[in-house]
Amino acid sequence: MSRSAKARKAFDVRLLLTGATGNIGRELTRILDADGIQFRALVRTPERADTLPAHADPITGDLDDPGALERAMDGVAALFLLVPGIGSEHTRSALKAAENAGVGRIVLISSAHVLVDPLPAMGSWHHERETMVRAGGIPFTILRPGGYMSNALEWIPNLRAGEPILDPSGPGRYAPIDPADIAAVAAHCLTEPGHESRHHHLTGPDLLTLGEQVAIFARILHRDIRIRETVTPGEAVAARFPNGAPPRLAAAIQEGFALMRADTVGVRTDTVAELLGRPARTFTEWCEAHRAAFPD
Repeated sequence: MSRSAKARKAFDVRLLLTGATGNIGRELTRILDADGIQFRALVRTPERADTLPAHADPITGDLDDPGALERAMDGVAALFLLVPGIGSEHTRSALKAAENAGVGRIVLISSAHVLVDPLPAMGSWHHERETMVRAGGIPFTILRPGGYMSNALEWIPNLRAGEPILDPSGPGRYAPIDPADIAAVAAHCLTEPGHESRHHHLTGPDLLTLGEQVAIFARILHRDIRIRETVTPGEAVAARFPNGAPPRLAAAIQEGFALMRADTVGVRTDTVAELLGRPARTFTEWCEAHRAAFPD
């Protein structure tokens, strides 16, 4: 057992995870399971519960279900709160249940969009959730990741069809982060003391354009991958949400791509390395680790 795992065991927390089967949550369950840490996971269906690792205690329910929240929060010392969508009602319900149950700490997944001035639409609901968490009486840690490396999985349909990757951000640069690194920071903050009232801005180590990301992956796949930069805002939204997106979300995505295109410098932090004592994973490393998910 690693030194950090021993420290976590000694701290003796009981964890509840929301969003346990998503990009970040799935990685977090693997980390906790590998360290032998028991945790509870609120999942929407029994089928999702079946995908959880051995140390998980699944509870089927939804953030809309007060009864499920009450059962899930019983005896919980720390809550990992990842809320989908663009509203705030799920956050309000979870915080109420956590306060009633006497939960001792919360780690909230927010977004680096809250750091943009003026606040963009993409950051508005995250800002609202952060405000609600800070206003509550439970000690908290807020994680603000930037763009996820796993967004590259959206390229798969284009690659299978032999179509170019759509690039709505052009010369814009950002430092994409591996969801596994976000999860590792979350595990650290959930299971070790000293992170109360902290806000952590999380990025990967390299500032890249989307074109540079595609070039990295093309080298790993040993194939030519075309890019199309003349992408309309509507096409960018349709590529991410083939079945359609709510108007408010679609508008926020379009605004977000415009902001990304305009930022040709980008922002990166060393927060992952400072918290975990090891470097954040590079995009090249992520691509190599996920090579099998992409068609030849």
